[in-house]
Amino acid sequence: MASSERPKVTLESLPNLLADDTKVKLAGVDVDGILRGKLVSKKKFLGIAKEGFGFCSVIFGWDMHDQTYFKELKVSNAENGYHDIIAIPDLSSYRRIPWEDNVPFFLVSFFDPDSGKPVSACPRGLLKTAVEKLKAKGLGAMAGAEYEFFQFKTPASNPNAPADQRNGTPVATFLRDNPVNSLPPLTEGMFGYSLTRPVHNQDYYYGIFDACEKFNCGIEGWHTESGPGVYEAALSFGEIQEMADKAGLFKYVVKSVASKYGITPSFMAKPRQGLPGNSGHMHVSIVDKNGKNLFFREEKDTEAEYEDLANLSDMGRHFLAGLLEGLPDIMPLVAPNVNSYKRLVENFWAPVTVSWGLEHRAASIRLIAPPTSKPGATRFEVRVPGADANPFYVLAAILALGWRGIEKKLEIKQPPLGKGQDVGGKADPGVRLAKSLREATERFMRPESVAREVFGDEFVDHYGGTREHEIRLWDEAVTDWEVRRYIETV
Repeated sequence: MASSERPKVTLESLPNLLADDTKVKLAGVDVDGILRGKLVSKKKFLGIAKEGFGFCSVIFGWDMHDQTYFKELKVSNAENGYHDIIAIPDLSSYRRIPWEDNVPFFLVSFFDPDSGKPVSACPRGLLKTAVEKLKAKGLGAMAGAEYEFFQFKTPASNPNAPADQRNGTPVATFLRDNPVNSLPPLTEGMFGYSLTRPVHNQDYYYGIFDACEKFNCGIEGWHTESGPGVYEAALSFGEIQEMADKAGLFKYVVKSVASKYGITPSFMAKPRQGLPGNSGHMHVSIVDKNGKNLFFREEKDTEAEYEDLANLSDMGRHFLAGLLEGLPDIMPLVAPNVNSYKRLVENFWAPVTVSWGLEHRAASIRLIAPPTSKPGATRFEVRVPGADANPFYVLAAILALGWRGIEKKLEIKQPPLGKGQDVGGKADPGVRLAKSLREATERFMRPESVAREVFGDEFVDHYGGTREHEIRLWDEAVTDWEVRRYIETV
C-alpha cells in the first residue's frame, strides 16, 4: 500500500489497530545504518507508545560487530555506564512484516533522557533536524534512492537440498576458514538489464519485489546490473524522511528474504576486486507546500553562464553550489567505511572529484532537468554514496549542504563536466575527493569543516570518533593480500 493510502496511526487508534496481535517489533537505526531492535508484548508497547522506553545507549558506543569504540565518545561510554537513552516509537512508521506472519513493526527515534532533545548521533533525528529548517519556511523535500548489491550463494550444510530448504552456514563462520573469494556469485558473468537471468532465481527475484511492496518500501525499478549476481533497485520516491526509512528498511527486506533462499546479499561498496562497486545514489529536490518543484526555472535562461543551468532555478543553483562546496567535508557520511574508497577510483564510472553536469552519469552530482526530464522531476542525483552508506546521514548531508547554499546564496564556482570528459583526468576542473577514510575523516573533523557548521561539534566529534575506530582496526589488520605477497618472498 502506498504511503498516501496508509491510515494515519494515532495513540487512540492503536488498540484497534493491534486488536488481533500479541506482540510488536521495534527497531532504531545506529550510526552504520544497522537496525537495532527487539520484540515486545502488545501490552508493553501500548504502555510505551507515547513517552517511549529506555534503550541501552551502547548501540551508539560500539561498532557494527559490537566492539566498544577505542575512544570514549560522549553519547555512550564506560564513564556514563552506557546509560539508557529514550526510544520513542514513530507511529507514522507503522508496517507489518509479511515474511514474519505480519507482525506489526515500528521504527523508533532516540532522545537524550536529560535534555529531551534528539540524540546527536541518531540518524533519524539528524535528518529530521535538517528537514525542520525547510519546514520553518513552508517548504519540503522529496527524495529517491537507488541501490546496487552483489548476491552470493550461501554455503549450505546440505548441498543436495533444494536451495529454499538449505540451512546455510553463517557467512562469517565460512569465511573464517575459507578464502574470501570462495563465495560463488548468484549468477556468473556481466549481464546488465537481463530479462533471462532473474528467471534463474525467479521466486527470490519476485519475492523481494512483492515483500518490499507489502512492507511499504516499494520498488519502482528492479533489474540486473552489470556484474556477477548484481541487482539494482530504484525505490519509489517520496518525502525525504519517509524515503530514508524506506531505504534503510529495504536492506532489511533483502537480507531477511534472501536468507530463506540460501542467498547472502552484500551491500559493501566493493566486494570484488576488478569489478564495479555497489552504489547508493540519492535524488533530492525541494518543493513548496503544494508540492511544486522549486528547482525548475519557469522561463529558460538563455544567458546562463553554463548552458547546463538554463532550466535550473536560482534556488537550484544555490543548492548545487552548496553541495559542491561542502561535499569534500562530509565524505565520511557518504563513504563511511575503509572499503568505500575502493569503489571511488578512476576508470570504474565512479565519481572521484567535486564535479557536476546536466545528465552526466560520471559526475559527482548529476543534474536532471529539462529538456531530458519533465519540469516537475527536476532534481539532483548525488552519485558519490555507496550502498554501504547510512541513508539517513546521506540525505541529511545533502539537504544540509544544499540549504546552506541557499541561505548563503552561494554561487557555482566551476564549469560542468564536459560530456565524454575523463573523470579525474587533467581536464576535470573538480577537486579530487578523499582517497581514504583516514583522509576523509581528518577533513570532516577539522575545526573549519563545513560539517561542523551544519551539524554541530557534538555530532562531528562523535561520528568522527566512530570512523577513527574503523581506521585503527584497519591499521591493525593483516590482510590476505599481504600474506600472499610477503609470506614467502621477503
